[in-house]
Amino acid sequence: MVGLTPNFLKVGVLISGRGSNLQALIDACAAPDFPAEIALVLSNKADAYGLERATAAGVPVAVVSHRDFPGDKRAFEEAMDTRLREAGVELVCLAGFMRLLSPWFVERWHDRMINIHPSLLPSFKGLDTHQRALDAGVRFHGCTVHYVRTEMDEGPIIAQAAVPVLPGDDADRLSARVLDAEHRLYPQALRLIAEGRARVEDGRVTPSGPAADLPTLINPPA
Repeated sequence: MVGLTPNFLKVGVLISGRGSNLQALIDACAAPDFPAEIALVLSNKADAYGLERATAAGVPVAVVSHRDFPGDKRAFEEAMDTRLREAGVELVCLAGFMRLLSPWFVERWHDRMINIHPSLLPSFKGLDTHQRALDAGVRFHGCTVHYVRTEMDEGPIIAQAAVPVLPGDDADRLSARVLDAEHRLYPQALRLIAEGRARVEDGRVTPSGPAADLPTLINPPA
């Protein structure tokens, strides 16, 4: 198993698609000094390419299809919860999981579930973040890793990375630049949590210990 080391934080990754952020986490966990291991990759879609990434890396996978629970979201989420707990998962990472989670599931994993969002929260919550950033004329855009709360794209912020908006950018070019930042940021945020350096206190995260390695600006203009 990727990154399998006794006493390392056991992580479950929820995906729905190609799993590029999953791959970044897989690669990070492959390092012998990384303080987490991926215990399970779970998808709601059997054809998600991320499952192939996980299988190639020797990571256990599971599929819990929402289509098997028509009209019964609670049963779907209970099935996911069961698989995660059977795998010994201690922290859930959302990595392109395209289903809205209920308050029941979010509270079940309170302060033990994180997400990566393609904007500098609290700006541009929701979808189409890159085009909205361009339309707003911002000079910097980026991504955020945060603990999940019941409200969409809410929760204590763990880490952020900013990228410049360059002349001539369109949504695709900006998206690619942000995605590169995501691939760097998510493993670093996971490391902070696994090392006990990103605890929630009074509704906020104050990273403890050295955090100078967290990126604040990636791919600056030449």
